[in-house]
Amino acid sequence: MTEVTSQSGVPRRGRLLPTVPKGDVLGGFDSYEEAQAVVDRLVKAEFPVKHISIVGSDLRSVERVTGSMSYGRAALAGAASGAWLGLFFGLLLFIFTPTPNAVLYIGAAVLIGAGFGMMFGLVSYSLNRRRRDFTSTNQVVASRYEVIVDPAFTIRAQELLTRAAP
Repeated sequence: MTEVTSQSGVPRRGRLLPTVPKGDVLGGFDSYEEAQAVVDRLVKAEFPVKHISIVGSDLRSVERVTGSMSYGRAALAGAASGAWLGLFFGLLLFIFTPTPNAVLYIGAAVLIGAGFGMMFGLVSYSLNRRRRDFTSTNQVVASRYEVIVDPAFTIRAQELLTRAAP
């Protein structure tokens, strides 16, 4: 087996680093759903799917604004994340020190976590107030998708797609 070194410098056996698939382009599409529909048609025609890849290109970072930020939202978001962290620590305490009052400890940990999270959320929002007054989500989106097939299977894939045309 080959030995490959990961990005962390730790050697791994048998796993290759990610590469862009090579082969013939069956088609180019503007949306992932269109490329996926072509692959679905090939799957239904019992084409060997391990020879197919969908490759997205021209990647763009898209930030969608979901709302405006306020002190109330900052406090609520901080309390929610703090409560989750408190629940985690409360459950750890419950697992490693089982006592009759363990459920109370979990509840206390959630409340303390929510309190600290709320304070942290308010402080961080007040420090960044004028730089970022909105909430958003980020995603990476490809502008173009290509269905790539192993060159040994290109003719068969083209024939199946021609027969299975909607």
